[in-house]
Parts: sequence; C-alpha cells; structure tokens
Amino acid sequence: MTLDIIAIQPIVALIAGILILIMPRLLNYIVAFYLIVIGIIGLTA
Repeated sequence: MTLDIIAIQPIVALIAGILILIMPRLLNYIVAFYLIVIGIIGLTA
C-alpha cells in the first residue's frame, strides 16, 4: 500500500499549520523543509 503525494499534502499542511500556530518562528524552517521535500519528490517521480 503506497501513499500518493496528493493524499499526504493535506496532512502535512495541517501539521505544519498547527506547528506554526504553536511556534511562529518555525515558519521559515517548515516552508523550507516542505519545498525541499516536494522538489526531491518531483525530481524522482
């Protein structure tokens, strides 16, 4: 059973949103990490 990237994105967005509400200073790191992961997945897929 493989998870599609389309199914994972809403979960990642929800977790990131909660983390940003709790610790707003994490915003830069969360955005950077998200962009890197999406870029790597896009290059390998």
